Amino acid sequence: MPTLKQFLNEYQVSHQNPVNSAIHMVCVPAIFFSTLALLWLIPVGRWLGLSAEIAPWVNPVTIFALPTGLFYLRLSFGSFAAMTVWFAISILAIVAIQQSGGPLLWIGLATWVIAWAVQVYGHKVEGAKPSLVDDLRFLLIGPLFVMDKVYRKLGV
Repeated sequence: MPTLKQFLNEYQVSHQNPVNSAIHMVCVPAIFFSTLALLWLIPVGRWLGLSAEIAPWVNPVTIFALPTGLFYLRLSFGSFAAMTVWFAISILAIVAIQQSGGPLLWIGLATWVIAWAVQVYGHKVEGAKPSLVDDLRFLLIGPLFVMDKVYRKLGV
């Protein structure tokens, strides 16, 4: 498996244009959140007949949290820590929307579609295909690319 540095360097190749890079700074977090929101709504726990207290917490998001976390941990502890924070904030927002009676499906779907459309535009401006076309692991690298940019701006 490539190192974190190798992944980020390869990701950076198709994100040189400042417009595309700025788009990714907004759209990657939006896609991350909205993907989790949409997956959260798949009622795996209910399908398995789990109790009403546990069932809402058993969904593709929680099922894939461990292998995804291990992917980030294998890259670096910092990657794991950063993505744990992203994950926690996203889950808190998802639960808050649900508890408020907000339309999580429509919020997630609209955010997902708009953010991906803007990302496609960013890559058109860039003149390069998205990294994930060649390797789906880049779906998991995008948030680390954003964090790397943030860390650099903060001088970390």
